[in-house]
Amino acid sequence: MWDVKTIPIRNLRSKRCISRIRRLLLATAAVFGASIALSCQTSVDTREAVNVLTADGDVNPVMARYLDRGIDAAEDADATAVVIRLDTPGGLDTSMRDIVQRIEDATVPIIVYVSPAGARAASAGTFITMAANVAVMAPNTTIGAAHPVSSTGGDIEGNLGDKTTNEAAEYIKGIAKLRGRNEDWAESAVRRSIATNQDEALQLNVIDLVASSLDDLLEQANGRSVDLPSGTATVRTTGVPVVYNDMSLFERFLNILADPNIAFLLLSLGMMGLFIELIHPGIFFPGVFGAIALLVGFFSLGTLPVNWAAVFLIILAFVLFFAEIVVSGFGALGVGGIVSLVMGGLLLTSTSNPDFQVSRWLIFGLAAIIGVFFITSVNALLRARRQPAAMGTQLLVGRRGETRSTLDPGGMVFLEGELWSAVSTEGRIEEGETVEIVELEGIRLRVRPVRKEVQDVDSND
Repeated sequence: MWDVKTIPIRNLRSKRCISRIRRLLLATAAVFGASIALSCQTSVDTREAVNVLTADGDVNPVMARYLDRGIDAAEDADATAVVIRLDTPGGLDTSMRDIVQRIEDATVPIIVYVSPAGARAASAGTFITMAANVAVMAPNTTIGAAHPVSSTGGDIEGNLGDKTTNEAAEYIKGIAKLRGRNEDWAESAVRRSIATNQDEALQLNVIDLVASSLDDLLEQANGRSVDLPSGTATVRTTGVPVVYNDMSLFERFLNILADPNIAFLLLSLGMMGLFIELIHPGIFFPGVFGAIALLVGFFSLGTLPVNWAAVFLIILAFVLFFAEIVVSGFGALGVGGIVSLVMGGLLLTSTSNPDFQVSRWLIFGLAAIIGVFFITSVNALLRARRQPAAMGTQLLVGRRGETRSTLDPGGMVFLEGELWSAVSTEGRIEEGETVEIVELEGIRLRVRPVRKEVQDVDSND
């Protein structure tokens, strides 16, 4: 004999639920459409102007994409110069090389301005600054400390460390030689991780100018001769318009997502949402949230240097959690899931840069939270399995649910996390009322309103 609870009407959904899903999909499409439109808009159309870009934060693929777009727009508009206002602690080697290559290939003069006061061009920022046609620093700024580091922030040991350091030192020496700057200091910034302020950098021929403001920079840079791929050019920064080409809304969104902690959190929460939906179907929010979080999480991974084996480890973790629930693996599969989740977080990014590693606190903290949730879910499931099974109509008769559509006389009732087809035994019942199951006909409930019962009791009194 079939257990009644095992045959919910999953294929039936009320018009209200369908309407909610439709609105959610339309809203999501509108947000992504607006983001794409904003990301594709032409931001600069003033010709023969100084274009100002702002690179503030970690050097990552989003910054490289933004600077590439900004320089492209300046070249298309015949800009007289591009000023990149830079403030960065460093970042990815691959993104830094993309930016340096784009600066060296630019057909307009590129001025890198380490600003505002208190800013720095550290690590990867040192390479970018020295690659500029004109390198400028604001007062109270620093440049240097470009030694390669491991994923823990320490030195890279052994032959790998020597190889990485030697390669980076030769690369920055080549940049300094191309721009006629101090090669010895550039090499020391990599090998000995030295750093210097703006005044010493000017004296050591690391930079070309010290400027207190953008206006001061434009005044001092005007008339300087620089070497471009097409030949020698004269910088023209006075008597021309100044336009600001900042990150688009879509690029800012990408920049927020370009964080391995965000990516790991989105993947984990997304899988958790789907996991909850699988073990307790009928709850609308966790499944929708999980699907959206997963999609955004994979979008975030597209902006990072990702170890895809680690991504599959995170997915495997929740597969093991679900398998533990289904097959009752006595905890072995669950422990394997936690281990898989931790390993996935530790190995998520394929770079040794500590700024692009998932926080250990986040990994172990989230693993602990998910572990507690998992243990709680397993214990609840085991307690339910120990209870005697209720068969037939005994499982539902007398239970109460809520109408999800008007019963006149037929409609939908929400009962214990599931939607059921139902028919009223006592006339019309409005949506949202509490009803009691009085009988089961096949897979259709016969219900009566609870309010009717209350009225009967009052009349007897």
